[in-house]
Amino acid sequence: MNAIAKRELKSYFLSPIGYICVSAILLLYGLYFYQVLMSRSSSYIASAYSIMFIWTMMIIPIITMRSFSEEIRNKTDQALLTAPVGVTSIVMGKFLAAFAVYAIATVGSLIPVTVIGIFSSPSWALIFGNFFGSLLYGAAMIAIGVFLSSLTQSQIVAAITTFGVSILLIILDQLTSVTSNAVITKLIGWISFNTRYQPFTKGIFDISSIVFFLSVIAVFIFLTARKLESRRWS
Repeated sequence: MNAIAKRELKSYFLSPIGYICVSAILLLYGLYFYQVLMSRSSSYIASAYSIMFIWTMMIIPIITMRSFSEEIRNKTDQALLTAPVGVTSIVMGKFLAAFAVYAIATVGSLIPVTVIGIFSSPSWALIFGNFFGSLLYGAAMIAIGVFLSSLTQSQIVAAITTFGVSILLIILDQLTSVTSNAVITKLIGWISFNTRYQPFTKGIFDISSIVFFLSVIAVFIFLTARKLESRRWS
């Protein structure tokens, strides 16, 4: 697993994808934190994370689109599947590499926050809540993106499909306004990523939300492993 993760992470930065994704996220963070500085109020830091949340959900499909699609298109997945390593380890290696790219950019957002914190007294609970929530939500989306990448040999299809799922999850809460069925409304509220993410934006580290995101990650890693397993035997 570690060897695969290192190989994949290295491949991200041997191609422009890793640099472009990290640079784009950091550039946007820099822009919004510059606006926070101009406002002369550290209370807007949480708003910067809230705005960046939408942008990062658009960039994650670019990070995950090559996970398995490239291997399938180049037929290198056969060598990977016949390697003396379990399919779960393969999937975990791919997932960790993609998450590392996203995490590098997200951790980088703490640099301007720290600078702002030197000259003001921001709510660190609020900041770390947004930061931790972004990592969890992002990790769940990456797990979904890796799974979708294993279903096609086209990176474009994988990216568009992941982007579509990302948009669906963002607007899922709005579906409660078009139904009066209490069961459906409750179900939407339970599976809603936004509902689970909201406590973090308020500086609340909700255990049930943490378990929810970790469960989503585990489920999609399992599904991807089963997909690879079927490909191995076929």
